[in-house]
Formats: sequence, structure tokens, C-alpha cells
Amino acid sequence: MMRDVWIYLENGTYLSAKSFGAEGTRVGEIVFNTSLTGYQEIISDPSYAGQFITFTMPEIGNVGVNDEDMESLKAHCKGVIVRQYQSQYSSFRAEEALHTFLEKHGVIGICDIDTRYLTKMLRTEGAMMMIASTEVSDKEELKALLEAAPRIEEVNYIEEVSTKVSYTHANGVYDPFNFCYNDAPTPKARIAAIDFGVKRNILNELTEAGLEVEVLPNTFSADELIARYDAKDIDGVFLSNGPGDPLVLKREQEEIKKLIARRIPLFGICLGHQLLSIAHGYDTHKLKFGHHGGNHPVKNVITGMVEITAQNHNYNVPESVREIADVTHINLFDNTIEGLRYKNGPVFSVQHHPEASPGPKESRYIFSEFLSLIQR
Repeated sequence: MMRDVWIYLENGTYLSAKSFGAEGTRVGEIVFNTSLTGYQEIISDPSYAGQFITFTMPEIGNVGVNDEDMESLKAHCKGVIVRQYQSQYSSFRAEEALHTFLEKHGVIGICDIDTRYLTKMLRTEGAMMMIASTEVSDKEELKALLEAAPRIEEVNYIEEVSTKVSYTHANGVYDPFNFCYNDAPTPKARIAAIDFGVKRNILNELTEAGLEVEVLPNTFSADELIARYDAKDIDGVFLSNGPGDPLVLKREQEEIKKLIARRIPLFGICLGHQLLSIAHGYDTHKLKFGHHGGNHPVKNVITGMVEITAQNHNYNVPESVREIADVTHINLFDNTIEGLRYKNGPVFSVQHHPEASPGPKESRYIFSEFLSLIQR
């Protein structure tokens, strides 16, 4: 049964639509994603914690959801906004409908709304805070609730999405022909992966590249990792993707500085990429509406090749970081920096998502480059 839902954006826009999924009132930042497939992987990506995801793909729900396609243990986003929701799914892999999945995870679904209008608004005015409610319809009350709520850059969502206990990741990548995940190959090196909201397919790709991956919480101790590195218990450290403003993560920045000083091999993706820049003294800045989708062209400066990539970030490293790092990748939509190799040690990072899920896999070679860096 569809219910009424009321929406208020911080620019004063007031809208009504229909809802599916969880009931209640949610506050978050609204962004748009241009991917044509993979809505379940997007919704279960921890990097979307604190956000409403507006899908530019007009039909959502057609293939249902299943446990194997989860990128984390749950959905962390505040809400999902679609033009048309299809509750009658059709896929031999499906286990349930999207609306029942959202109900279980406490995520509001919004449909029967002009997502093109919303996307054009965000493209013009930038990402902004919003409130959606199946309980409150009064515009002024919604406005008051929104103004009283913390902004996304004021919340440390890493504490919510990071694992609480360490574990070893056992799977390789998904085999689409046998419909199962590959067993982990014999490892050639061992790394610690710091979980700031890591996607499962990142861990799969690291394992598939020949790395034994131990996942650690965001409360990791750099001193302990350095001691383990000196004892040859680990060979490198990976810094994962994650939600929110990286400038909020003061403790994590200081710990990463210690790893850099010890010259431990480091590799970062997305938030990890941003934290490495900040730890080197180059603060990130927020993009107008961010990069979210599976069709972003990125030029590999080293090879000259153009790779179509998956993206999901609102923040970017500054141009001034070129003072201490070589740029390896450039976004061809807006010429922002997509990849760095630092001059002061065995450290490199990328802003885009080489693991895709969803999206193209043209950049997955980057995981093997981490193993090569460790072996060198």
C-alpha cells in the first residue's frame, strides 16, 4: 500500500509524493545517482549514510533484492527517491521486493515524484539537506524540524558504519557464471584494511588480487599497526571508502600521519584517498553536487587511456596537493583529481571506485598495483 509522504528541502521547496518502505520522519542530504543498474548495491553502500539517493533511472525495483548483492550488512541511507517504483520484481536471483527490504532496514522510499526536476535543481543549486515524513505534512513544522537537525558535515557517520570487531575477509570476486563468490586464492601478502564504511566488493577485489585481508575498525591504532609491520605480520594498510565529511575525522587523520611517517605501503579509495591528502596537510573541499554514478570518464595520465568509472563522493582533494604528489588520474567531466601517487613514500590513492559494483570494471587493475607496490 502506497502512503502519502511530504518533503521539504532547505531551499524552501515543499513537495508531496507517495512512499514505499519504512514509515516515519528522516533528515539527510539529498544527492542524485546516474547509474542505470545496481540499485541494491548503491542502497547498501555505507558511503550513503546520512543521505537521500535520487535515482535518475526512472524505473526502480524491477529485479528485487537478494542477499548476495549486498555491499554491507544493511542499508545505511536515509531514503531512496525514484520516479516509478515497481513492486512486482522479475529475477531468478531475487529473494524479496525492494519495499520490504527498505522496511526491514528503516529506509523511506519515495516515488511518484519528478526526479528529473530534483536532479536539475541539485545540479543548479548543489546538494542540500532535506526532510521526508509520512507523519508530518505541515510545511512550517517540517521546516522547523529540518533546521533543528544537525547537518551531514556535523555528524561522524563512520562510527555508525564501521565494523566493531576485526575479521579476515575470505571471499574473492563474484563468479557470474556459477553464481557464487570465488574462494580466496593463496595470498602473496597480508594487509590490514581500515573500515570507514568499506564495500564488500572492495574486499573481494583485494583478496582476488592476492592479498590476505584483515579488516579493522575505524578505532585502529597506528602504533599497533607499525609494530605489526616491523614484525612482518602485515605488509601494508588499505584505507577504505566511507560517508560524510573527511575533515570531521580528526583522530583518524592523526593515526594516518603516523603510518605515513613510518613509510608503510598505503592505498586509499574515496574517503581513504581524501584522508591521505588531509594527513599530508592538504584539506579537502566540497563539490557542488558531487560525483555519483557508473559512467564517469577518468583519464589515466600515465597510460593515456580513458577509463569509464564508478563514482560516489561529495568531497575532493585540492589542486595544491600536486606539490607533494604526482597526479595519476583526472576526471574528464570537471578535471578534478582522481588519483595520486605521493613522492614521499609508498603511498597512492584513487577517488573513484575501481571495484565498481555497480559499474564498469576498467579500473580494477589498481588492486593488483597495491600488491606490486608491496612486493617492490
